[in-house]
Amino acid sequence: MAFELTQEFLDELQVKIDSLDQTAIAQTLEGIHFADIADIFENLDAADAKLCYDLVDEDVAADALAEMEDGARTELLKFFTPKEIASQVDLLDTDDAADILNELSEQEKDDVIAKLEDKEHAADVASLLDYDEDTAGALMQTEYIEAKAKWPVNRCIIELRRQAEEVEKVYTIYVVDDEERLMGILPLKRLLFAQNETLIKDILIDDNIKSVKTHDSKEDVAAAMEKYDLVTIPVVDRQEKLVGRITIDDVVDVIREEAEKDYQLASGISDNVETSSTVWQNTRSRIPWILIGLVGGVASSQIIRGYENQIDINPALAFFIPLVVATAGNVGVQSSAIIVQGLASKDFQVKNLLSLIWKETKVGVIVGLSCAIIIFGLNFLLAGDLQLGITISITLLLVILIAAILGASIPLILDRMKIDPALATGPFITTANDIIGLTVYFIVAYFVYM
Repeated sequence: MAFELTQEFLDELQVKIDSLDQTAIAQTLEGIHFADIADIFENLDAADAKLCYDLVDEDVAADALAEMEDGARTELLKFFTPKEIASQVDLLDTDDAADILNELSEQEKDDVIAKLEDKEHAADVASLLDYDEDTAGALMQTEYIEAKAKWPVNRCIIELRRQAEEVEKVYTIYVVDDEERLMGILPLKRLLFAQNETLIKDILIDDNIKSVKTHDSKEDVAAAMEKYDLVTIPVVDRQEKLVGRITIDDVVDVIREEAEKDYQLASGISDNVETSSTVWQNTRSRIPWILIGLVGGVASSQIIRGYENQIDINPALAFFIPLVVATAGNVGVQSSAIIVQGLASKDFQVKNLLSLIWKETKVGVIVGLSCAIIIFGLNFLLAGDLQLGITISITLLLVILIAAILGASIPLILDRMKIDPALATGPFITTANDIIGLTVYFIVAYFVYM
């Protein structure tokens, strides 16, 4: 039966923790998958999580530590000594080990690396720490299976058995030359059916081999693996030498992180914020966009103030202000969301940009006409005010059209400027549409009532 983390389970575990019943704690956590163990640790105080951590099988505990969310893991690591961290890092793949060390100070990193028992593993982990955290180099692991192109099949099998002892998951056999340059991949079926004396270079596949460079961005890695349906992708340096691989589990994490970041940006949160973030971190990430919205609100109020004469002529105009700004904001966010999604998935080509804007323009016309007709009919039936109905209908048509064009254009412009286009789906475009919508509304009212 699959494990399900419930509040009842946590309450029972907490009772055992409070009573320091180590035997009962160990029995409670025994046999639970490391991913679920990570969830349990995240729901406990860091001190209690450390107590439980020490009672779990060391391999399971190490995997759970790698699986935990960054914020909760950072708090838990405060209760570890450098030697304890080193003992866990020795059990992990290099990419997971580097992720953990990146949460420590520079001095703590040095202390942990110095205490690693496997010096070759320590060197590999240390090399990963030199890469920028947003690049393929930081994402890769240095554990992989490789075969030399000049090897005969019988020697290759012996060498692969030896290498496999150090690699937890074997997806692909990479073929390299004497200079460690990637030449292709070796399908297991070809290896099994080949004669012992056959050279690996004669049975490898070297057509359309996809790889990434250490300096490529994580987003590019994720896009490549998604496009070509890969479960692993080799990483080469600037000299095309094989230095590591990236597996699908790490790419899934990247996709999730990017989705969370874009969602936060669209909500007006500029920094990566988690539930464990401090009050100051939450405030700092939100207040810039709140202030932008505040400025937009002041600008909107000044627009209304500047057109008081139109409102004096027909006070009912004021009743429809929320309708105008809300509709413009909704249409703008919808249009920008579609464009941002396409940009994130690399679906758009440069030659298609104008056609995308034109498509959103046509959508804006159809939606605008539909809303204009509906609101004109309702106003005429309920209020019988022809001038007001004309004003609202024309305004809705115009603001929806403008919002659709802006919603499609702004993300594309931001993307060209190397600014995350997800910003366009949040308060930025909403505030802009509020100001434009009100301006259009009162200009139309002026000409209708003049």
